Amino acid sequence: MPTDLSAEIELTPAFHDLDPMDVVWHGHYMKYLELARCALLQRYDYDYPQMRDSGYAWPIVDLRVKYVRSARFGQRLKVRAQIVEWENRLKIDYLVSDAATGEVLTRAHSIQVAVDMATGEMCYASPTVLRQRLGLSP
Repeated sequence: MPTDLSAEIELTPAFHDLDPMDVVWHGHYMKYLELARCALLQRYDYDYPQMRDSGYAWPIVDLRVKYVRSARFGQRLKVRAQIVEWENRLKIDYLVSDAATGEVLTRAHSIQVAVDMATGEMCYASPTVLRQRLGLSP
């Protein structure tokens, strides 16, 4: 089993990400999570184009976010994504923190399921291609 199924990105919220209270609007965190998720999937050469090419769509069926502290304009953020489940679904945990202090700002997780693009049917076990890309036995 791989020892580290994670990736981390850094970003700085843009002015247009702020709400009238001068903090990052809650909906923009989904964009930050998506950027980290793509970096993670790219690490294993199984980002969305490769998923599609392998014959599977991976829609998000559940997304949960816990806002701990607000992010602000110009604040350097670290967004960490880590695969924690892969057998029957793809569950990714996220941690958004202040890059300078390590203070936790947001915790989240997403759940994706494999859907066979040829039939439109949901798979009850993750396809072999995912386990292969993650370096797990087929």
